[in-house]
Amino acid sequence: MKYYLTKLVWPVLVGVLAAVLILDRWILHEPLLQSRHSSVTSYSDAVARGTPSVVNIYTAKLVPERRSLRLNDPLLRRFLGSTAGSQRLERSLGSGVIMSEQGHIITNNHVIADADAIQVLLHDGRSTSAVVIGSDPDTDLAVLKIDLPDLTPAKPADSDKIRVGDVVLAIGNPFGFGHSVTQGIVSGLGRYGLQLSAYENYIQTDASIHLGNSGGALIDSQGRLVGINTLIYTAGTENTSNNAIGINLATPSNLATFVMEDIINFGSVVRGWLGVSVELLVNRDEQGIPKQMLVVTGLAENGPAARAGMRIGDIITSMDGEVVSDGRVAMHYIARLRPGEVMNVTVERNKQSINFQAIVGSRSPTGV
Repeated sequence: MKYYLTKLVWPVLVGVLAAVLILDRWILHEPLLQSRHSSVTSYSDAVARGTPSVVNIYTAKLVPERRSLRLNDPLLRRFLGSTAGSQRLERSLGSGVIMSEQGHIITNNHVIADADAIQVLLHDGRSTSAVVIGSDPDTDLAVLKIDLPDLTPAKPADSDKIRVGDVVLAIGNPFGFGHSVTQGIVSGLGRYGLQLSAYENYIQTDASIHLGNSGGALIDSQGRLVGINTLIYTAGTENTSNNAIGINLATPSNLATFVMEDIINFGSVVRGWLGVSVELLVNRDEQGIPKQMLVVTGLAENGPAARAGMRIGDIITSMDGEVVSDGRVAMHYIARLRPGEVMNVTVERNKQSINFQAIVGSRSPTGV
């Protein structure tokens, strides 16, 4: 019996040892090594690519000195003299992104608005004054220019291709701590309805944005520019002056580039205009599925849409072959067109489909 047990135990032991060796050598270690090497442990390369294009912006402006109510006392004014016309220097800070080798910098309009002096500090330690080329309050963007050699412009990504969940990094000058980096993800796209600017199409991110980050870069994991950090939206209001917990928003790089190029080439942003006001209605199709429609509620007199033959009550179904169901998207699309371009518009009228060709005009203060 002992002989048979010995003969049975040895093959079992040999089999167990062989299995352990196989697991240890080929099955356990290799996948763990692969996983360890494939995971991202640092974004230092992306930061190294994106940081040289980010600048710190310091502004100064003279503002009227607030006069104490006590100085209105005639007796005090007699002894202290008149304080009329006294001013004080107000300083603020922000960030910007170098966009060309010629020294064009894009930042937020609220960073440099009404500034009497603008100083720019580069990543390499150089400092210089900047001039304002132009601004666009409708998107809260502005373009500055500096005169320095050997600049490193940002490399923009196609912001239309970013996705919720993509890793992003915010680079800026929060509280004066120059070229600080925070990391997060894209939390949402196409944010609007905040009534903070006329053309809202924000990227939402959980990468921390603080006072001084405004105008700085939002980059992807490859160091490419995907947005301009704009503001923190807190408790239903814009917050650009406090360190509050809220929703961090950035302007997409595609929109920022469009605005910058227009300001450089024309001095302001040239936007298309159709001269039509619309209202979003929800109806149901023949299968009972909810369907959004854009109903024409107003036409500018002798505007492009009116001249093309559109009427109040028409339902806009497509623009240049693209199905339309969102007034905000339609407004953005029209604004990107150039005056003089021909736009094909399809409407539904009395259950009939009618095609129009409208010649795009210059943007009107109201309407689409």
